[in-house]
Amino acid sequence: MIKASVHWFRHGLRLHDNPALLESIKDTEKFYAVFIHDGHTAGTNITGYNRLNFLTETLNSLDEQLREVGSQLFVFKGNPTEIFRILHKEAGITRITCEQDCEAIWNKRDGDVRNLCQELGMDFVERISHTLWDPFKIIENNGGQPPLTYEMFLQVAQTLGLPPRPCPDPDWSNVLFGEISDELAAKLKLCPHVPKPEELGCTKKNGECPVYVGGEHPALLHLADRLRVEEEAFQDGYILPNQVNPDLLGPPMSMSAALRFGCLSVRKFYWDIQDVYVKMYEGESPPSHSLTAQLIWREYFYCMSANNPKFDQMKENPICIDIPWYDSKEKLSAWEEGRTGYPFIDACMRQLHKEGWIHHVCRTAVACFLTRGDLWISWEAGLKVFYKYLIDADWSVSAGNWMWVSSSAFERQLDCSTCICPVNYGRRVEPTGDYIRRYVPELASMPQEYIFEPWKAPRKLQKKVKCIIGRDYPERIVIHEEVSRINRKMMKEISLKLKREMPHCCPSNPDEIKKFLRLPTTCYHNVC
Repeated sequence: MIKASVHWFRHGLRLHDNPALLESIKDTEKFYAVFIHDGHTAGTNITGYNRLNFLTETLNSLDEQLREVGSQLFVFKGNPTEIFRILHKEAGITRITCEQDCEAIWNKRDGDVRNLCQELGMDFVERISHTLWDPFKIIENNGGQPPLTYEMFLQVAQTLGLPPRPCPDPDWSNVLFGEISDELAAKLKLCPHVPKPEELGCTKKNGECPVYVGGEHPALLHLADRLRVEEEAFQDGYILPNQVNPDLLGPPMSMSAALRFGCLSVRKFYWDIQDVYVKMYEGESPPSHSLTAQLIWREYFYCMSANNPKFDQMKENPICIDIPWYDSKEKLSAWEEGRTGYPFIDACMRQLHKEGWIHHVCRTAVACFLTRGDLWISWEAGLKVFYKYLIDADWSVSAGNWMWVSSSAFERQLDCSTCICPVNYGRRVEPTGDYIRRYVPELASMPQEYIFEPWKAPRKLQKKVKCIIGRDYPERIVIHEEVSRINRKMMKEISLKLKREMPHCCPSNPDEIKKFLRLPTTCYHNVC
């Protein structure tokens, strides 16, 4: 019998499908649920209001659920090793459990806690539930190296079998909950409540109005809505509805925010979609991993980053090409603030600031525009903006997406053959222009004929709709047709100068590129 056990919440901020939590409440005299604001965990080192607010809502939800069974979430500020050392001495904890954080950036934090446990004779129990498979098992089965293509990843994953199904919910009936005295609370800097973003030094600056609500219950309700959309798509004979029919005006169907913080189990999401398909088609096996392709891409990037602490950088990153990007603070600021003069790009960036989320088709468009498509600015700069504003910003997945879209991680595609046109692409994805009108109000009265290219509107019309280009709405900061041609040429020159093969995560075939970019088939011709 363990004297006292602590479950250390980091990601995996939920009670369902939490195998490490089940280990923590098993055979223990006292149980503590803990979250530590250390300035880094859950991506809090670079964050804007929307993401920190989502985390706060999630922690409040978790605290409420624990209070319903007689416990609470103890939230501390400080260094995990120092807090656990005091808890060991003062509260008698002898076991720490946690969900595996496989990304390389957490190695030092978790290594320090493991060393502390070894020093003090405590058990350190880590379980896998943030990913479908253990990325280190994937690497081991691939000869010690991560699979360098998506198709190769799938082949190696198949050797491990299907992902485990979710584990049971915790049974609290025989769990005794530990308490923390006022004296110990003061020593540990225990927060009297879950800190609000403002108490952590993060305030609203851009009229933020987040589109997602944090917490396990909201995530499960959202999942139910998403499964209905998946079922309707299956009935109509297609899969991946969020990709095939991107809806920029309706409420988001993506589960990415809940998955990023672990409010929703990725294994539950994966198997719920599989089960809906099997039920509808009376036991017929789903088409491989196609139903959940976006989840597999997530797994792929986690695997690629597991042993690579430089994964989110260009320099010293073994899978990333060193491209001589431009350094233009003025153009970077215009892109970040939604002042490029391209309405669809600006609408995407302004939505990002306000709501903390944009659809994947929008992410692809703005990433391509910033990097190889138009501005030729490093993907690292764009990644930092996404880290700050995206609620679902994830160290591995975000960096992997940026490297891929910018052609930084597969030199075979340096000809930029899939450069996105910021005008035609937007028009094809949302042809009414209402998306632009919602987020770029200066153009609200611009006729549909000109809303994607307002610089073409006659001066008389600009005056009539009270939007003079260059005064009320900016001129284009670049001419796409010109800069995209120059950028393709530069990419070709860089490709010719590469003197050695680099181990890039590269596409297996051209179709894989289109699938990764999540382009609806109707948009394939809107690339240049």
